[in-house]
Amino acid sequence: MSDVQESIREQVEGNPVILYMKGSPQFPQCGFSMRAAQALAGCGVEFSYVNVLEDEQIRQGIKEYGNWPTIPQLYVSGELLGGCDIIMEMYESGELQEAVKTADPDA
Repeated sequence: MSDVQESIREQVEGNPVILYMKGSPQFPQCGFSMRAAQALAGCGVEFSYVNVLEDEQIRQGIKEYGNWPTIPQLYVSGELLGGCDIIMEMYESGELQEAVKTADPDA
């Protein structure tokens, strides 16, 4: 496993809810990342994020790690849930709120 893949694995496993996005939740750099971060914020749960624009190796590596071609990517309890469309569908159905609360029982 490469150093980048190992670093990503540690991030994913070390954070119950982590969003790989362009920019930050406060200053998203694309509409898809903005919508994903807003959906998570709407769940009322703490989440970690990684700004993939700050590290090209992470930006490419996360696509390989989850075998998912686009960003943002949401991981909950070490599992890839998906990108923006899936996150929004899950949020609208209530599934996202349940998934993140399971990952972070203090929420």
